[in-house]
Amino acid sequence: MNGEFHPIKVVAHPIDIEKREDGVQIINSQKALDDYARCWTDQLEYWAEKTPDQLFVAERDEQGEWQKVTYAQAVTRVRKIASWLLTQPVSVERPIVFLCGNSLEHLMLALAGMYVGIAHSPLSPAYSLIATDYTKLQGIFDILTPGMIVVDQLAPYESAIQAVCHDDQIPVMVLNGNSLENAVAAKIANPVISFQSAWDYPESAAVDAQNAQVTGDTIAKILFTSGTTGMPKGVINTQRMICANQVMIHQVMQFLKDQPPIMVDWLPWNHTFGGNHNIGIALYNGGSLYLDDGKPTEKLFAKTLRNLAEVSPTVYFNVPKGFELLVKHLKADSELAEKFFARLQFTFFAAAGLAQHIWDDLDALAIQYTGKKIPMVTGLGCTETAPSATFASVEESTSGVIGVPAPGVSIKLVPNEGKLEARVKAETVMPGYWRQPELTAKAFDEEGYYCLGDAIAYLDENAPQRGFRFDGRVSEDFKLDSGTWVSAGTLRAKFISAFAPFVQDVVLCGTNRGYITALIFPDWAHCQAILPHDLQETNEDIIAHSAVRDAFKQKLVAFAKQSTGSSTVVERILLQAVPPSIDAHEITDKGSLNQRAVQAHREDQIALLYQEPLSDLVISL
Repeated sequence: MNGEFHPIKVVAHPIDIEKREDGVQIINSQKALDDYARCWTDQLEYWAEKTPDQLFVAERDEQGEWQKVTYAQAVTRVRKIASWLLTQPVSVERPIVFLCGNSLEHLMLALAGMYVGIAHSPLSPAYSLIATDYTKLQGIFDILTPGMIVVDQLAPYESAIQAVCHDDQIPVMVLNGNSLENAVAAKIANPVISFQSAWDYPESAAVDAQNAQVTGDTIAKILFTSGTTGMPKGVINTQRMICANQVMIHQVMQFLKDQPPIMVDWLPWNHTFGGNHNIGIALYNGGSLYLDDGKPTEKLFAKTLRNLAEVSPTVYFNVPKGFELLVKHLKADSELAEKFFARLQFTFFAAAGLAQHIWDDLDALAIQYTGKKIPMVTGLGCTETAPSATFASVEESTSGVIGVPAPGVSIKLVPNEGKLEARVKAETVMPGYWRQPELTAKAFDEEGYYCLGDAIAYLDENAPQRGFRFDGRVSEDFKLDSGTWVSAGTLRAKFISAFAPFVQDVVLCGTNRGYITALIFPDWAHCQAILPHDLQETNEDIIAHSAVRDAFKQKLVAFAKQSTGSSTVVERILLQAVPPSIDAHEITDKGSLNQRAVQAHREDQIALLYQEPLSDLVISL
């Protein structure tokens, strides 16, 4: 979309390219990495001294009022909690394990652990609250050997704790509620303690000695991958990784120096986007983080809208689904839109590709309410890189563009089945997976580059400084029986965009088959919307309804007209009434599909796609 951007300083630094005889390319940022802090809590103390009364973090209490903590208050609380932690059976080898989600208390406890070199591991609440067989949670506990388990309320987590915690001496901390009442009602044998015990603990001089021993190599946290390609792996995050990554971000998003960011953020801390990238941006830049108790779902997004109606962010981060829902409500509510855009400088998305029509709508709204577009960028990164590795420029940003290496980052491009597989080396790359040396060895090549598993491609080989675009996951690509390669990641992104807004996600099938087919997980709200308003249907009824099937048929035919051959045309689709299962490892806690697990678990559905004569359930060209 044409239109000027609001002027802010986002810098895509020039790159150097080394081309080797074997086709390998080394892409280095010409910008060296600036100095970075020893640890995150050094930055907390820095801002507590420089701007003691500046709001650091805020969260709504039970009455809906914002409970606020300034930088000076945060340091006082962190030192008290750290003093208490030194009396507990926790360490790097016995980390603090959070089963619950984001909260003010969660953040204070995690920072207190960092202050004295005690590692923590925030896990997805879905592993405890949604899963029923606890397979993933058990595997994680076996790897971690936790010294303390943290929950927000005890009752919802009791079954999970009973199932996976085989040491009844491990204390369970409850962040909310009276610990004595919880302990009396508890079905678990473990000692139950209240967060208030740590919150009110007298400060000890021992914390200074322990803090002095923290170095860049100290493990800050262990973050588990989402499991899109198998069981979650524990990624070691050192203080060096997370501090260096913030400096990388700072050298690209230079506007952060001009004004401390104000953020309204829901992104979960068990993922690197929310837990490293976003918390770090607030903390490293003396900003204010309002904890959003909403989520990008139809049921919970109302809470996000309430928060955005009260707090105008200066920077806004979300996943594509969040932006999709936001655009819908901004179009319908001018007061909300005016509040949202009042001081907005910058937006950023990650975790998946953003459909271009959503991006265009957001630009149009920004022009309507501010006169100019608000810069939006993205990049490439992962849990193992803490997370950032590349960033797009404002000018080049569009769906699929990942930009150029950030300062201090070296990207290695290795030819692989006609693509360029990306590998990365930087201060921000993990030392390895926690207690999984075999997986660690497989993750790095002979030159010490971490193997991302992603393919990237030049936007323009004749103008390499423009940067790169995402070219799919190498492991998801497959061959048809003709020997033709299918770039599954690229095709999947185009498919979802073409079928918007009716598709939540898709699994492409066709390995050693004659043509490509797809299992589709519908967006139920949008599918329901095309039915008569008074019609309340089950999932099975919705996908069987002629209006829905006709809509998908039209999309399928239109998509085929854009295709260039057998590697880009999807001939048959099958709508799935049953959502992906976390117990069957079909879906990760953040909603990403495990493509291989879905195909393995739904072999009967794939058989229907290739059945002759054609099944009535299948929609075909």
